[in-house]
Amino acid sequence: METSTLTEIKNKVLGGVEITPAEAYSLLDADFDALCEAAAEITEALCPRDFDSCSIANARSGRCSENCKWCAQSAHWNTGCEVYPLIDEEECMNIARYNAGKGIKRFSLVASGKAMQGRSLDAICSMLDRVGKETGMLTCASLGLLNADDLAKVRACGALRYHCNLETAPSYFPTLCTTHTYADKLATIEAARAAGLDICSGGIIGMGESARQRVEFALALRDIRPVSIPINILIPIPGTPLADSAPLSEKDILTTIAIFRFIHPATQLRFAGGRQKLSTDGQLKAMRTGINGSIVGDMLTTLGSTIDSDKELVADAGYKW
Repeated sequence: METSTLTEIKNKVLGGVEITPAEAYSLLDADFDALCEAAAEITEALCPRDFDSCSIANARSGRCSENCKWCAQSAHWNTGCEVYPLIDEEECMNIARYNAGKGIKRFSLVASGKAMQGRSLDAICSMLDRVGKETGMLTCASLGLLNADDLAKVRACGALRYHCNLETAPSYFPTLCTTHTYADKLATIEAARAAGLDICSGGIIGMGESARQRVEFALALRDIRPVSIPINILIPIPGTPLADSAPLSEKDILTTIAIFRFIHPATQLRFAGGRQKLSTDGQLKAMRTGINGSIVGDMLTTLGSTIDSDKELVADAGYKW
């Protein structure tokens, strides 16, 4: 791609005009450094300098009925994942208080399984209500493919956001999971929005998809208008079908983040699991290029980074915690 063409697309974004799918795919041909610089300009111009932090607690672990090939918690794979039915309420509160004391803005309960229902859902909603009232943190939930009535319960307990990842491109998802569909995810997302919840939806890169499919993924996310997009980088987990996946290069990861910023110019792009696949310099470049939020602490079944080290990184990248 000629520099003049990249500049034209950048200026279109800065002018508040959505780029076309053809323009989005053409960014794959742009000079890498020029693409990152252009994405950084968009981030600087259209995104706040306050960094959005979120902590998560695993509310229920393991024995998931779904066969997602990347996931340690699926009952279909032998991964040695920790298994427990429901987090103890006091343990949940201790985690929440600790993160609130570290200045984390948001707290989310995440549960394995196709859908959290019945008494378990009621218990989760009670915990979220208590977390919000006792810590002042904004609360969110990721509890599977819930129906409208159950999503109304989540909203009624004070949660503001519902998390349901699209995970990958529509054309690639069926190769990674067959126990539920992309349409199931879209239906949950629309029901969550109808219940008054903002949408947090992203996914994982590096699961064998092509570069074009990563752009397709970003465009699919644009159709559902999430307020937050978590970007995970696959950590291959022994025992899962993706255990031997080849890692993405740092350049591939940064290119993806830059293109996501072009397609989602004012949306929170959030570091999630796998950021340690990038060097420290790579993480800083990612944040200047487009990442302006993060899930902090441990990433469910994969090790994340420490809150204190995240704070240092955020400051080095020019953001306010």
